[in-house]
Amino acid sequence: MPATITIKPWADPVIDTVGHDPRSRYVETFWLPTLGPTALLLLRHLATKFDEHPAGIELKIADASASLGLGERDGSSSPIMRTLERLEQFDLACRDPYSPMVAVRRNLPPINRRHVRRLPVHLQTLHAEWAETQLDEGPLVPARRRARRLALALMEQGDDADQIEHHLFSSGFHPAVCHDAARWAHERHLEAAREAGLLPTGHA
Repeated sequence: MPATITIKPWADPVIDTVGHDPRSRYVETFWLPTLGPTALLLLRHLATKFDEHPAGIELKIADASASLGLGERDGSSSPIMRTLERLEQFDLACRDPYSPMVAVRRNLPPINRRHVRRLPVHLQTLHAEWAETQLDEGPLVPARRRARRLALALMEQGDDADQIEHHLFSSGFHPAVCHDAARWAHERHLEAAREAGLLPTGHA
C-alpha cells in the first residue's frame, strides 16, 4: 500500500446541487450519528483541501492521520484507509481498482429514510422539520451558498472570474450557479480592495 494516495472530488451534478457541505450544520446534526466522528472529520478535512485544490490532492496518509489526531500511521491498516473504506460503504467515496486513487464526494446527499429511522427521536423530529423548510426554500439556494463560498476562496487564491466559473462547472454546479458565484466573488473582491484603499472608488 503506497504512503501517498490521490484523492479527487467526486463530481455529481445532482448531489452537488441538493447535497450538503461536510462542514454544514445539517451534516453535523444528521450524518454524524451515522458516519461517526472520524469519517466526518476526514470529509471536512478533504472539503477544505478541495477548496484550495479543486482538481484533487496527493494525500500523504501518515501526515493526514497525524493531522487529524489519529496517529502517524500509513498502510492498509491506517485509520485514514479504514475511514475511506467506511465512506465507500455509504457511497460517499469510490475507489479506482486500477490505481491508488479515491474519489470523495464534495457534498453529502440528504440522509436517507433508513438512517433517519435510526436517529434518536428528537433528531428524527428535527429532520422532519428541516424537510418541511426545504420544500419552501428550494434546492438551488444552498447550492448557490456553497458555490459562492468556493468562488470567494478561489478568488483569494488569485483566480479570475472566468477561471472560477470553469472550476465550479467542473465540480458539478449548474452553469447558472457557476456564473452567479463567479461574478459575486469578483464584486466582493473588488469591494474589499476598495475598502482597503487598494483601488480607487468606482473602479470595476
